[in-house]
Formats: sequence, structure tokens, C-alpha cells
Amino acid sequence: MDFKKDAHTHHISQKFNVELDQIRNRLMEMGGMVEQQMDRALRAILHQDTALAEKVVHGDERINRMEVGIEEACTRIIARRQPAASDLRLLITVSKAINDLERIGDEASKIARLSITLGGTSQASPGYDDLKHVGYRVQSMTRQALTAFARLDTDNAMDVARQDNWVDKHYQEALGRLIQHMKSNVDSIDEVMAIIWALRALERIGDHARNLAEDVIYLVKGEYVRHQRVDDWQSCFDETPLTDSVQSKLSPGKQTEN
Repeated sequence: MDFKKDAHTHHISQKFNVELDQIRNRLMEMGGMVEQQMDRALRAILHQDTALAEKVVHGDERINRMEVGIEEACTRIIARRQPAASDLRLLITVSKAINDLERIGDEASKIARLSITLGGTSQASPGYDDLKHVGYRVQSMTRQALTAFARLDTDNAMDVARQDNWVDKHYQEALGRLIQHMKSNVDSIDEVMAIIWALRALERIGDHARNLAEDVIYLVKGEYVRHQRVDDWQSCFDETPLTDSVQSKLSPGKQTEN
């Protein structure tokens, strides 16, 4: 046995594991920042807190920089290590996930800017209850999707996707009510349109949370479930059971043989 070669291979494998752990950690850090941006944006628009809204707008650039940094790190690892199987799947999934997180950050920034536009508007105005209900739901969905990603929890991921159907339905119902209100209250058009755009941003956040959930399914099962009904996802679970070896490769802190 060539002990020098074996030791060198083990050393490279250890460094690769560290790089993968760093990618996971940076993704979770970015997720935490996005959650904070969402929370601040929601509080800003519900409580007309202009100062908090401005913090969200200024904080968006940091999220953009994190996306670029993580994407570059993934590209370097793929070029240098030429990973295969679950390791490559992890890096591809992270690249997709950070794009959705960056888009959630953009939508949070949009909500913050709209809250500045709505400054001084009565919270009894039409649409504020919808902002609250949809906002809290998509905030919870994003948190749940990130938890599912960290724990490789496909059940949690499926629950997030199902909740997105509720968000879509509630958004459409709210949109109908607000359009009817504008027809009979033309003086409120500017105000109500700002609320509609904020609701639209929240609905888009729900879509991105669902995308994150779909990424979890791909990461764990290696199956693309985009554009499929949630009820159809179960088929990929029945056909592609998660083996212990794949679980050990994808779980943080586990060793990767490469």
C-alpha cells in the first residue's frame, strides 16, 4: 500500500469536507439575514416605521454580496474538486437556494420602500389585515424551508409547498376585494395600489419559499419536483429511498469520501 498517497488523499478529502461545511454555514447565515430582513420589512409596513424600512433598504446590498460570494465559492469548488454524486448535488442545490434567498431579500426591500410610500396611512385601511395574514404566513414558510434544508427534512419541505397554495388563494381573494374597493373609492387608488404591490411581493416570497422546499427534495432524493403538484411528490419518495450513505454525505459534520 502506498501510505504517502493514502495520507495525501485523506488530507484532500478532509479539506473538501471543510469547504462543504463552510458552504452550508454560509448558506444558513444568508438565510438568517434574509429572515431578519423579512421580519423588519413586515414590521415596518404594519407599524409604519420609516426608520426600520430604511434599514431594510440599506441592508439589501449585503445580501447581494453574500449571494455573489457563495456562488463564486461553489464554482471554485466544482472546478477544483470535480465533485460527484451527493457532493455535486449539494453544491448545485446551494447555488439555486441562494438565488431564491436573494430574491426574497429583494422582495423584502420592495416592501420596505412601499411602507415608506404608505407612511401616515391608517392601519384601518383596506388590505392591512391581508398584509398581516399573508406576511406572517410567508415569514413562517421561509423559516420552515430553511429548517427543512438544514435538517434534510422532506416532510417539512412538503408542508411548506402545501402552504404556498393557501398564500396564492388568499392573495387572489385579497386582490379581488381591493380592486372592488378602488372602483368605489377612487381617491384611495394610490394607497391601495401600494398595498397590492406589497401583497404581490409577499406572494412572491411564498413562491421562493416553495422553491427552497423543492430544493430540499432534490438535495435529498435527487429528483426535480418543479412544476409538480405537491401530492405527486410522494412518488419520488417511494421510488428513490434515501440510503444511509447518501444521508451521511449530505448531513453537516459527516465525512465525505471523495
